[in-house]
Parts: sequence; structure tokens; C-alpha cells
Amino acid sequence: MASPPRPSRSPQPKSAPPKGRRLLARILKIGGAGALVGIVALVVAVYLQASTLPTFSELKSSPNGQMIRVHAADGSVLVSLGPSYGEWLSYDEIPQVMKDAMVSVEDKRFRSHPGVDPIGIARSVYVRAKRGYWAQGGSTITQQLARNVFLTNTRTFGRKAREWILALAMERKFSKDQILELYLNKVYFGGGSYGIDAASRRFFGHSASNLSLAEAAVIAGLVKAPSRYSPTADAEAAIGRSGVVLNSMVENGVITRDQAENAESAKVKLNEDANENSARYFTDWALPQLETLIDETVEPLDVWTTLDPEMQKAAQAAIRANVPSGAQGALVALDRDGAVRAMIGGKDYVTSIYNRATQATRQPGSSFKLFVYLSALESGYKPDDTVVDEPVTIGGWSPRNSNGRFTGAINLRTAFTYSVNTIAAKIGQDVGTTTIADMARRFGITTPINTQPSMVLGTSDVRLIDMTRAFASVASKGIAIVPYGITKVTTTGGRVLYKHQTDTSRVLVAPWVAAEMTDLMQSAVSAGTGRAAQIGRPVAGKTGTTSSNKDGWFLGFSSGLTTGVWMGRDDARPVPGLQGGTAPARAFADFMRVAVADRPIEPFETEVKLPQWQLEPDAEAYYGDSDQTAPPPEQQLYDEQGNPIPPDVRPYDDQGVPPDQAGQSGQERLDDAFLDRALGRDRGPPPPPVRDPRDSRAYPDQRQPRGYIDPRDPRYPRDPRAYPPPPADSRERVRPQPPLDQGRPYP
Repeated sequence: MASPPRPSRSPQPKSAPPKGRRLLARILKIGGAGALVGIVALVVAVYLQASTLPTFSELKSSPNGQMIRVHAADGSVLVSLGPSYGEWLSYDEIPQVMKDAMVSVEDKRFRSHPGVDPIGIARSVYVRAKRGYWAQGGSTITQQLARNVFLTNTRTFGRKAREWILALAMERKFSKDQILELYLNKVYFGGGSYGIDAASRRFFGHSASNLSLAEAAVIAGLVKAPSRYSPTADAEAAIGRSGVVLNSMVENGVITRDQAENAESAKVKLNEDANENSARYFTDWALPQLETLIDETVEPLDVWTTLDPEMQKAAQAAIRANVPSGAQGALVALDRDGAVRAMIGGKDYVTSIYNRATQATRQPGSSFKLFVYLSALESGYKPDDTVVDEPVTIGGWSPRNSNGRFTGAINLRTAFTYSVNTIAAKIGQDVGTTTIADMARRFGITTPINTQPSMVLGTSDVRLIDMTRAFASVASKGIAIVPYGITKVTTTGGRVLYKHQTDTSRVLVAPWVAAEMTDLMQSAVSAGTGRAAQIGRPVAGKTGTTSSNKDGWFLGFSSGLTTGVWMGRDDARPVPGLQGGTAPARAFADFMRVAVADRPIEPFETEVKLPQWQLEPDAEAYYGDSDQTAPPPEQQLYDEQGNPIPPDVRPYDDQGVPPDQAGQSGQERLDDAFLDRALGRDRGPPPPPVRDPRDSRAYPDQRQPRGYIDPRDPRYPRDPRAYPPPPADSRERVRPQPPLDQGRPYP
């Protein structure tokens, strides 16, 4: 019997994968495809980038910017700024300790990664996520080289992506040894030094080919933060960082612990120039002027300056030795042509790069009286004129003297010598504060000047370099002095791009005004407030002290050198005991004794011929041009008004005796000698005749003689036609009317 047929089974449908698994699979496929496309794109980008990279030889010779070597007045190199390169050292010439130190501290896996270190990147991202900020970099040596040569230091993802591509391309084109050679010869180590040889010469004074382990550790430690760890900025920080490098070398197994401990980085001898920083105040002031002097921005330059290294050292020592505790000090020294021989902007450049000699504006105190008395002298005052020291009130302002007393009638010289404030206030009221402000601007004060009555005591802020310039112009007999620091700019091949030329054509005041001002300032140092500035040779100067002893000034000149000193606190708080005649005057003296030691002693020329409008009428009659047909002076007779008597007129005395018979009658002869004795005059030798500077017979080269001012000369700062003729009474002091250019700034 046949078995019944089995029922057929329909195939069971397979269950579909979960939806989440399908989505994951799809993402993986898309991600894989995207990664593959990205890898292909990266490979293509790397190959394209590698094909456009310069050759190894081209990278060796390419500069990173303009190198500037700054020379002192004696030709020595003050500082090298910008990319400063030493000799290029090949890979085999670089000491092994230098290569090991750099790899250990900057890129431990340098020999194994393809230019980008995934482990380093992962570690950097982890630290970022943990701390909340980027605290650790993942850049390899190759990436740093790519950034230094081709990119900027801006922190963007686009720049970072380009850096990765460049690093991979460089690893494709160059060997590891070539990359390390480029890196060690081009990376920035601080102090303007690019490359290990420039850094070694800058910091240690010798080539990098014979670096010791300790020196190599110091240099390798600079790459992380050149400005922070540079020996020129902080020697202790540089030494401390070298210890980190030595520990990294021990961990990498390139040196032993004993070798690290015996390295003794603390005993590394730094080049003395590395610690010299005061000259940077000067270079920071002078070098920006290159933009207006030359157009060259690529070719390496040699800049020749006016700075005297010995004077600079003396200035730094004088400031540090005399500045009160907690205060700052500044000094500027100008030669007779305006050359800056020394400049100190603060006690220490590393601690503060703020240049108080050229940037700070502070009240000058009584040193501003220079412009008060210059205005007075130009307006007709004389050093021996009598003035009264007494209480005075001007517009509700009542100045008082520093000693709290009033001395009564004194002359102008005494008032300046002891810096009497009431006399300065009276002068300001007489000649006008606007006139004094114009005088200050004429002499180079560039800061705003108020015209309140108290301005005569120095209440307007000024700069030290401007005040020093003003005193130097007085020392130059009234000729304008302009400070300058650059004498010449040349290329490294010797091509001259700029050469300084001194301009002596601008006359600020007449020579007799400058001479009388010098006379007053010499008295202030000899017997007045500036006695501490005496150096055993003629010195003219002025002190300045502001209210509550916040600022102390001394400015003066001797033997052709003008020096200004300021001391005070940056926050303008009082400094106990600070006065212009104390610490600033002592610093001036300490500096000047060294600065002018090799210069001849020069007495001041304080006696010059006064202009015609300041001569007394009888003196004008005597000193007039001589007439060749007239009798000799000993035979010429004068009447009571000083007029010459014709020879045919025979005057008689009150007894009726002719002069030629006075000796016979026992009466005194009525001649020139008698008039001189009666009037108390001392004629002295007659001056040489005044020569017209435009007379080619007197001056064949048709140039005006130095120091002589012809009233017709357009350079003369005042129009003589604005002054009225002198009064008939010779005893009355001449008081000229305000000049025609009153109220307008002096050009």
C-alpha cells in the first residue's frame, strides 16, 4: 500500500536586519567611501604640493625677512635685528648632542612618523578636552619647519590643514636628515637669531659646531617660547628650560642620568652682549625712522648710529646708582650737532621696554623756566636788571617760593640762580604766557602747552628728549638742534642708501640772548640749585622739581655735550626727598665726568655784541662807524649830550679858561677822559666795523658767518622794525613792543 504523499512546506521568509543595523552599515559604507575619497584627495594634494616645493638648495638660500645690523659710533655691532643668520651647518657638521636635544624635546617620534604624528595629535586633543583649552601642541619638527618657511602663525583650522599637507609633502620630497638640517638652520631661537649657529654666536659667543651638552640643551629649549626663554630676556628661565630638555634626552635614552646631572647648565657662560640691554631703548627709538629714510625692505642692511658705547655704559651706571628706590630714571645725551650719544629709557629694558626718555610726558617743574627767561631776555630784560621778590597774585593764583620767604629787590641772575617762583610769575605777566608758549614750541617742545599764569612753573607735560633738545639749542648759541640717531645706512655690499646731513640754518634766538641765558644757567650750577652737577669744568644747567616731589629734572651742558636727566615713578606718586638738585643732578655729574673726560675744557662765551636797539644812546654815538677824516678819538671833543664838537669851536670851562690852557691854570682839562670819569663810563676798545654778510668782498663765498645775525636776514626770529627806537634817557631800560609775529606759532 502506497504511503500518502507528505504535505509540501513553503519556505519560511528570512527576517530583515534591524533598522539600526542597516543605518550603521550604510554609514560605514558612506564613511568608507568618503575616507577613501579623502585619502585619494590627500595623496593627490600631497603629490601636487610636493611637486611645487622648492628644492633643498633653494630652501637653504631663502631668507625669512630683512636682516638689520645696528652699529655704534665706533663701528661695533650694537644689536642684530630681524632674521640674523650664522654659518649654514650641514647635517654632518651639527653636533650630535644638538640633534639629539632637539628631537628629544620637540618630536620624539621624528624618525618614525610620515610628517604628521597621529599619536601627538590624539594626545593634544585629549588634553584639550580635559583642560578646556589648548595646552599641548602636536606639531612635529616637519610641521614647524613648514610653518616657519611657508605659513604664518595664525591659529585656524584652514592653516593647520595646509600645514599637514605641506609636512607630508616635505617628507615625501626630502629625507629626514635634510629636514632636520633645514630645521636646525632656519628655526627662530630668539634675540633675532635664526638657526643654531646664529643662536650660539649670539648667546655663547662661538660657533655651533662645538656646542657642549649644556649649551645644546639651552638652545633646544628656546624653540617653545623664544621671547620667554631667551637668555637676552631671562637667563634664569633659559637655564631652567634646559633642565627640561636634559630630562627628555634621558627619557629617550640618548644620554644617561649622570651625563644630564654633570651638564651643569647653570654654569653655562653667556656672552656678555647677551645681557646688555640698555642700548635697546636707543634702537627702538632710532630704527623706526628707517621707514622715512629709505625704501629698501628686502636687502640686508647695516645701520650706522651715533650711540657711543662708553657713554651708554656710563649713563646706565649713573641712572642705576642714583635713582631712588621704587622710582625710574631716564637720560639723554646730545652732542653739539644733535647726535644722540647715550639714551636710557629706564633702569632695565628687560623689566620694562617703555622708553621714558622719548615716550613719557611729565611736568618739567622749574626747568621750564628756560623758556620764561629766554622770552624775558629777548624782550629786553638783562641779567643785572633789578626785580622785586614779593607776594604776587595773578588771576587768583598766588605762587610761593620753595623756601617760603620773599627776599625783596634782587637781580634777574639771582632770581634764576635760586629759582625764585615769584619773579618767574612776574615775567610771565609782563611778557605774556603766550609769548613763553611760543618760545617753548620754537625750541622743539612738541606736547601741548597751556597758557595759564602757572605755566611759568612748568605745569605742562613735556618729553625729556624735547627738553634736552631745547637746552642743546641754547648751548649752540641759539641755532636749532635736532636730535638724530642714524648717521648712515648701507647695504651689506657697501652701497650707501642714506647719509645724515646736519642743518645749521635755523636760528631760534639771537646769539646774545643765548649767551645771556648761558650766563644765568652757569650761575645756577656754580652757586644755586644745581650745585650737585658740578664736575670741575664749566657747566650750565637748570634743575626742575614738581609738586610733592613727583618728578626731578636736571638738564645742562658742558664741553659741547648736553644731557637731560629725569627721575620719578611711573604712577606719578611722590618720591620722598626727590628734587632736581639731588639725585638727577648727581646722576648728571656721574655721567658727564666720564662722557667729557677726553674733551677739552671749553669756557662759555657769555659776552657778545648787543644789537643796536639795546645800546644806550651815548654808547651808540661812541661806537658808531668811524670817519676817516675826523681827528683821532683822543683829540675829539664832545658836548654834554655826547655829540662831537667841531674843531673850530673852542669850548671854555665855567671859569673862562680854554681847555688847552687848563693845565696852566690848575683846572682839570675838559676832555674825553674827564667825561668818562664824570659819567662812570668805560669805553673799552672800539669794536671792529660791522660787515654786511651779503658783501662778497668781505665774504668771498657769500655765506653768512656763523653766530652773526643781520636784522635783515629772513631767518632772524623777530622783525627789528617792530621795535621802537630806544628812549632818550639812557638810564631807562628798553621795553620793546610785542613783535609782529606775536600770537602765531614760530615756524
